[in-house]
Amino acid sequence: MPLFSSRQDNRPEEDGQEPEDADQAPPPDEHTRLLPNRGNSRRGNLLAPDDPAVSPYNLWSIRALRYSTIGFTLVTLVWWILLLVSMFATPPGFQMRGSMFQSFGYANLTLANLLFTLMFFGVPAKAVRILVMSMSAVLVLDMILILSVQKTRYEEGWVGAVSVIWALFMSLWTLLVDHTVKWGKAEEEERLTGRAETRRNLVEWTEVMVSTVVWSTMCIALFLLYWVDSHKYRVHVHCHGNKTEDKPTVLFEGGERTVEYSFWDFAENALRNESFPRYCFTDRPGFGWSDTSPSPSSAGFVVDILSEALANAGENGPWVLASAGIGSIYSRVFSARHGDAIKGLVLVDPLHEDLLAKVGRPGTGFLLWLRGAISPLGLDRVPEAIFRGRTSRDRVYGRSAYQGGKYILAKLQENWVAASITRRDAQTSRAIQDKQTPLVVISSGKHTKASRQWEEKQRDLTKLTEKLRSWDIVDGAPHEVWSTFEGREKIEKRLKELVHARS
Repeated sequence: MPLFSSRQDNRPEEDGQEPEDADQAPPPDEHTRLLPNRGNSRRGNLLAPDDPAVSPYNLWSIRALRYSTIGFTLVTLVWWILLLVSMFATPPGFQMRGSMFQSFGYANLTLANLLFTLMFFGVPAKAVRILVMSMSAVLVLDMILILSVQKTRYEEGWVGAVSVIWALFMSLWTLLVDHTVKWGKAEEEERLTGRAETRRNLVEWTEVMVSTVVWSTMCIALFLLYWVDSHKYRVHVHCHGNKTEDKPTVLFEGGERTVEYSFWDFAENALRNESFPRYCFTDRPGFGWSDTSPSPSSAGFVVDILSEALANAGENGPWVLASAGIGSIYSRVFSARHGDAIKGLVLVDPLHEDLLAKVGRPGTGFLLWLRGAISPLGLDRVPEAIFRGRTSRDRVYGRSAYQGGKYILAKLQENWVAASITRRDAQTSRAIQDKQTPLVVISSGKHTKASRQWEEKQRDLTKLTEKLRSWDIVDGAPHEVWSTFEGREKIEKRLKELVHARS
């Protein structure tokens, strides 16, 4: 018998059994755990919850959802690119009467929604599902507004309808994906680890926090989106006064702002003063009540649109044209193309074609595009409406009109072609302008004193025709000469002289 013997050596050998394996659990005693470690449980084939093999991607349905989401993202990206390109050059069938930025905003929202869904695909979160449900509810409301309200349906067209419907569909798809991944994750954890895991590691909590912040931002942006009412688009024409056989009608053209904001009150006062018997004005595409036009939109193209609108309204002249700033470019092109129908030109601090390069600067265009991209959020219009009492008229053609998506798109279109096509249109109009047309130039005193170049260009514009009636420099007047009493008096006086002049 050995000097030292183990407990196994003292076992009776008559039963013929082999010694027990070393890995067999010893009989329980006072040191035995009441709840054994999962790794030491009898189901030794279970995996740890952090094992990479424990993944919802093991299920073919989850993989199919991910591949489908990738496909939807690619389709959305193509749609986003089409909307972006249509701002610069409108493809056939993509013409919208309202602002392209509204549909572009929905495309941005949808693309961001799908990209972040792919980024946080394997980490479903209840907070995200609640936010996506809120987004879906708002998108349903937006869809109803677009499809049921005549004005929004007209302005947005099929492009806007498709954009909001696709955004709603993708929002519901995100909700379905998150629910399904949550189910698949629990299913795989139950199968591979023995129970569904309720804990998250630091990386997962970070992803949940980031995804919640991202979807909260998108939800806030969606809540801020709001709606404000040949035959492809409409142009607003307004006339007031009595038609006469022997007196021309004054046709106003606004400058950097709408005609209503610039000249409407002035025209009404002059009409009451009998300085002229009748006046008309049109809103350029994207300004005031007019629809936006396809891109690119040069001065010549806009003049063709305005001429057609006036003809359809039964307004055929004769005309005395009055315009300001960049609007003088459009009036000059209109004058050159209508010849004998033009009885006089009044240019108020007009922009010279050689200075159009400043209007067409790339930096200005980029800033306009950024403003347009965020314009549907109403970050400036809503606070002004609440705290400063801005009305719907202010937003359509008044002091807040420059904040609207249509106006920004019109200025962006103007910027794209100012130094190229529009400049060429202005140069061509100068060459074919009737040299016997009476001409009046009224310049800003402040502007001419502040810039020698501006003064020289004003002098050059007095040579557009051979019949310069007057070149007035209004001392102390800003670029908006009519904003001063002396400026209004001077403009009204010159218009009265041209309208009542003998032919």
